Amino acid sequence: MATVRTRFAPSPTGDLHIGGARTALFNWLLARHFGGAFVLRIEDTDVARSTQESIQVILDAMRWLGLDWDEGPYYQTQRLSLYREMAEQLLAQGKAYRCFCPPEELEAKRDAALKAGLKPKYDRTCLHRRTSPGDRPFAIRFFSPDEGKTVVEDLIQGRVEFDNQELDDLIILRSDGIPTYNFSVVVDDVTMAITHVIRGNDHLNNTPRQIQIYQALGAPLPKFGHVPMILGPDKKKLSKRHGAQSVMEYQKMGYLPQAVINYLVRLGWSYGDQEEFTLEELIEKFSLEAVGKAAAAINPGKLDWLNAQYIKRMDPHALAKEVLPFLEARGYQGMDPVLLRKVALSLRERVKTLVELADLAAFYFQEEVVYEESTLKKFLIPESLPIFKEALEEISKESQLEREVGHRLIQKLSEKQQVPLVKIAQPLRFALTGRTASPPLDEVIEILGKEKVIRRIQRAISYIERQS
Repeated sequence: MATVRTRFAPSPTGDLHIGGARTALFNWLLARHFGGAFVLRIEDTDVARSTQESIQVILDAMRWLGLDWDEGPYYQTQRLSLYREMAEQLLAQGKAYRCFCPPEELEAKRDAALKAGLKPKYDRTCLHRRTSPGDRPFAIRFFSPDEGKTVVEDLIQGRVEFDNQELDDLIILRSDGIPTYNFSVVVDDVTMAITHVIRGNDHLNNTPRQIQIYQALGAPLPKFGHVPMILGPDKKKLSKRHGAQSVMEYQKMGYLPQAVINYLVRLGWSYGDQEEFTLEELIEKFSLEAVGKAAAAINPGKLDWLNAQYIKRMDPHALAKEVLPFLEARGYQGMDPVLLRKVALSLRERVKTLVELADLAAFYFQEEVVYEESTLKKFLIPESLPIFKEALEEISKESQLEREVGHRLIQKLSEKQQVPLVKIAQPLRFALTGRTASPPLDEVIEILGKEKVIRRIQRAISYIERQS
């Protein structure tokens, strides 16, 4: 089998969205499965809309997902002379012709055809032109065959036929020397020796035109595979109302790249009942034959579940590293790495995202606990003073607050105060965390350590005494 060469070719006119990311992933997996090459190409000929910022966002998103490329990134704006050369070649062979028709004339013909209920096809005025109209600028049109059919043997959609009489003599090079999409993509795929073109099925209607250009250039056809669209949970076209679409939005929301990869690959590709895959398993098992024809609907709940599984199994050191930027964004700097690892280990089974983890972990790193206002008057009250003072006395006797010490402390205070455990635990929890919900109290006491526990209980006592 010839070396498999796939490519991902985004236009840098915005963020990398999940549809594009899934296309990149399928191409990357196919190349890795066969030990081939994955090429990254930036299709930036839409100069008015392409931005350097969008290019950087695309590259950052690819790197975050771990989709490394073997060649590129290539930029179409750096290959303009190549497109002109190939267009001139087709001109010389009589497979293309110069079109001098001004835009307003073409628009008038289009409007007239539509009003007459006809398909707006170019009438080949310039194909039959015998003289050149002076210095008027011209575009170059491809001479498309009128008869027969162009067949796409699609690896996903199956055999699709197009009547050639429905196709137009499309412009391949504009008067300003900029190539059109259908021409530049073929020239790029030919010169980059791309063997498999895997892309969204919104490109399927472009494929017969591209096949004709391949044939005109005398180039072998790649294998095509058109992936179905991604829909919202309501089975409608994906839009902002469905939530996050950009890959980097998922990063900001605290999802792990491994979980996003696992989630994306299951939007259209299946392997029995298996839901979770390592990257090595995906590379081994991926095939286009297992990609369905039907559109896939996003399922935010499934992503949450997957992300929780990855967080739950993550090494505490690696998890601490992942959550660190989210804590720093909340203003916590210079955190003790040992404490951060302990916190990550304590909380990893309780959260779905890194954002949740950072929110739940914040109280560990606060210099002064931020009390929940809604329950402040329920726990920091004179009736809690005996509990806090007794706790302070008992904790001061301990050299180190291991977990069993915290558990024993709560039991002892319950017996001394002759109240249920919850009547001891909740005021202490609030004093130490500022919240009514937290990990188990003995765990909190152990992780905070003696110095912080004493300081926080003293602050609670001072607060109550000031209010009295």
